[in-house]
Amino acid sequence: MTASASPSRRRFSGLTRLVTAPISGWRHRITPGGRWLVAAAALAGAGTTVSVLIPFYQIFCALAAVLAVVEIVGVLCRPRLVATAGFPDRTSLGQEVTGEVTLSNRSRRTAWDVCARLLHLPNGLQAQPASHTAASLATLPPGESVRVPFSLYPHRRGLYAMPPLQVETTFPFNLVRTTITSVELGRLLVVPSFHPLTSIHLPVAHRYQPGGISMTSRVGESPEYIGNREYLPGEPARRLDFRSWARLGRPVVREFQEEYFGRVALVLDTHIRVPRIAELARPRAGQRLAWGRREDGRRFLETTAVEGHPQLEAAISLTAAAADALCGGEHVIDLFAAGPELYVFRSGRHTAHFDNVLEILACLDPCRLDPFEQLAPAILDELASLSSAVLVLLDWDDSRRRLARAVIEAGCSLKVLIVRDTPTTQPFDEDGLPDVTCWTPEDIRQGVVEMI
Repeated sequence: MTASASPSRRRFSGLTRLVTAPISGWRHRITPGGRWLVAAAALAGAGTTVSVLIPFYQIFCALAAVLAVVEIVGVLCRPRLVATAGFPDRTSLGQEVTGEVTLSNRSRRTAWDVCARLLHLPNGLQAQPASHTAASLATLPPGESVRVPFSLYPHRRGLYAMPPLQVETTFPFNLVRTTITSVELGRLLVVPSFHPLTSIHLPVAHRYQPGGISMTSRVGESPEYIGNREYLPGEPARRLDFRSWARLGRPVVREFQEEYFGRVALVLDTHIRVPRIAELARPRAGQRLAWGRREDGRRFLETTAVEGHPQLEAAISLTAAAADALCGGEHVIDLFAAGPELYVFRSGRHTAHFDNVLEILACLDPCRLDPFEQLAPAILDELASLSSAVLVLLDWDDSRRRLARAVIEAGCSLKVLIVRDTPTTQPFDEDGLPDVTCWTPEDIRQGVVEMI
């Protein structure tokens, strides 16, 4: 059940819209030339407060009449256009995405000064270049169509609700924009970018999987017929081979290959601690102060880059690269992502595509509370059937050490990848773990990591 907003909150939001609506109209609906005309009319109106005998009154009336004529003519002479847009629903971080809108003039007169614009883009998307999102057409004759391209550049991964594409006209006089129609663009999923790995060294042993074939949707060894053997008391009757029984004169059963295959746990750590006040006072270059929110709803002030948290983004890119390398093999991958919510996703041969893993990684948010109390039990329940585990961590402390020790004690091979540009909270080289590697976010971003 979703709680409704309080009356005071609703009154505050209504007051905010009342204050911001004229500002939004001034910025988006009135052209630069129209702003000069409105400013001149305002100055002339201020001059009329002195005396109506001064020419300010006549100037004010003339400018107001021009604005009224522009508004009336723009509404009455608005052309009838039909717009259809083609826009992809998926792209990678840092990759320019291009769409196209087709404008068709269905009226009997020529459409003048038509433009297509994208307004109120979500944070993380930028017009690239700006002219592509404000393409203007001088004329569009009746019965003709034209295609207008526009492109965006994503700075942050995530799922974005795209604003409608506004088709407007500035006829007449190019002073005020009149909306003709709008086109819905749907949603845009920005998945993390990564550099593919050339190889991944991870010993994966085959283990028996309870429920094997039905659990993994035909993943692993095929349960084909491999031979016959004598019947043992207690075996199910459906395995009896009656033809061989009749030929040999004794009960014989069919023997099938058991379901053994390798499962790899890919664990992503998203725990970003709340910054201290001293860190907020000295933000680094390329960072800005922004409000964050804990899992309990409380807000706090933090420093963040335009692209997000560099350490977390690098860890997500490394996880995507590891998942890409593992999906190409004969393994089943269990993705454990510790965020504000615990994500457990199984991918592999014929179970799910690698794109599904990218969709989960695209929507992950940083976790402000230690998630390992929730993550560790979910992994420990699966250790009996897991062969190997890859831990992509942002730090090294007691909770992460306990998780690594539990994986080793369960008989699974372990690979620990730490993404950090500063020393870890506790030294990891003193724990005697067999395979621990530390990379900086800059190394991952530049593609230095080629094998793990």
